[in-house]
Amino acid sequence: MALHKFPLMGLLLLLTIVVSPATADGPVCPPTTKLSRASFPEGFLFGTATAAYQVEGAVNETCRGPSLWDIYCKRFPSRCNYDNGDVAVDFFHRYKEDIQLMKNLNTDAFRMSIAWPRIFPHGRKEKGVSQAGVQFYHDLIDELKRNGITPFVTVFHWDTPQDLEDEYGGFLSERIVKDFREYADFVFQEYGGKVKHWITFNEPWVFSHAGYDVGKKAPGRCSKYVKEECQEGRSGFEAYLVTHNLLNSHAEAVEAFRQCEKCKGGKIGIAHSPAWFEPHDLADSQDGASIDRALDFILGWHLDTTMYGDYPQIMKDIVGHRLPKFTDAQKAKLKNSADFVGLNYYTSVFSNHLEKPDPSKPRWMQDSLI
Repeated sequence: MALHKFPLMGLLLLLTIVVSPATADGPVCPPTTKLSRASFPEGFLFGTATAAYQVEGAVNETCRGPSLWDIYCKRFPSRCNYDNGDVAVDFFHRYKEDIQLMKNLNTDAFRMSIAWPRIFPHGRKEKGVSQAGVQFYHDLIDELKRNGITPFVTVFHWDTPQDLEDEYGGFLSERIVKDFREYADFVFQEYGGKVKHWITFNEPWVFSHAGYDVGKKAPGRCSKYVKEECQEGRSGFEAYLVTHNLLNSHAEAVEAFRQCEKCKGGKIGIAHSPAWFEPHDLADSQDGASIDRALDFILGWHLDTTMYGDYPQIMKDIVGHRLPKFTDAQKAKLKNSADFVGLNYYTSVFSNHLEKPDPSKPRWMQDSLI
């Protein structure tokens, strides 16, 4: 995947670790460089981030409908560590206190997500809009701005309305594209005059791969040869289909955003979650080649498509007929469909070449040959 110059937008949360002096054998390392705001460019934003299902709670208030995660955690409690989002940290009731904590930390920005089923309890506007849910996000955004904190709003952070899951399988169906555009356009029209930084999807690779290929996150789908407890799913197929529908949903949402008069002057993109890769064996040229391939399968899968309008060539070559194809019209909408690139960075990973994939048991990890 070719990486060209492109505006990167991120929020940085600095954690200060205090350690006591200690003596040890060997060379003495010089003191670490101290960081301050002066260490960063003017205009750099320091902030915090959340996701609606992880923090809001209040699942039975504002006529909120159930989401994919509500049902998943109740259906498979052991997979969720016997936790759920019914109360979480009660952000719905305590957001003003939390905003004061943000202010006391001198943060500049807060990344939040809107819960689709808190706006459209049944997934579509025609089935009802929760005015109380709409008002909650107005109140939250207004409180942030009153305290000098810039809102960054994620339209979708994995909480598909369960009604759409039950009706047609959520992101497994291309029907999600129309419904997502309607929902996204609604929140743009509602909050676009107040919010100028938008993210359509949070970490689409995790949503597709973990939810539909290895069964680690909602809805927990995979083939039994990947995980015995998976009751439904088709690894090596569904994750590609989900991403395909997700990317088309992104393109439609961006088109709606760019047509939104209230949103003029705003920016929109996706928050990706790549890792950095190093070869497992520095002397093995195949391990070295696996790094670029891993980046294509994790980052390029979504980034290349929103920049250039299509999947990386290496994915087409390896995945073959299991990788859905875009129409020319879809490619045109996808090309340059992001004003910035968001990166959620967590860790580095060793990469090594997979010698003998089993074609009878396809899965994303095997396709990437790492």
